[in-house]
Amino acid sequence: MADSILKTKSYHFAIRIVRLAQMLQSDRMEFVLSRQILRSGTSIGALVREAEFGQSKADFVHKMSIALKEANETHYWLSLIFDTGYMEENLSVSLKKDCEEIISLLVSTVKTSKKSLKEKERSPNF
Repeated sequence: MADSILKTKSYHFAIRIVRLAQMLQSDRMEFVLSRQILRSGTSIGALVREAEFGQSKADFVHKMSIALKEANETHYWLSLIFDTGYMEENLSVSLKKDCEEIISLLVSTVKTSKKSLKEKERSPNF
């Protein structure tokens, strides 16, 4: 997975999330939502990196599935932050688009990996 699109996008997304959290704390004096978005938004890339060196194919699928859950949670926080007036629309649209791209990549990765794992389990070991 060396420098995969998912690895790169999740890392750059994490940088944007860190900057969003900094802005929420310094400009908007919002600390609860900023911590939530910071935790979920940065954990996506960390889990993708963890999965890269998973102990097995099942471990890889498990970590990518958790990354997908975190991405979905991040999308929720982005919606909530925008809908409560803490973020401008153009930034919200941009971050949500990036998040949705990552979700799509993760869904595809998890589906493909699960399929591969099931095929491996069904094939005889010679």
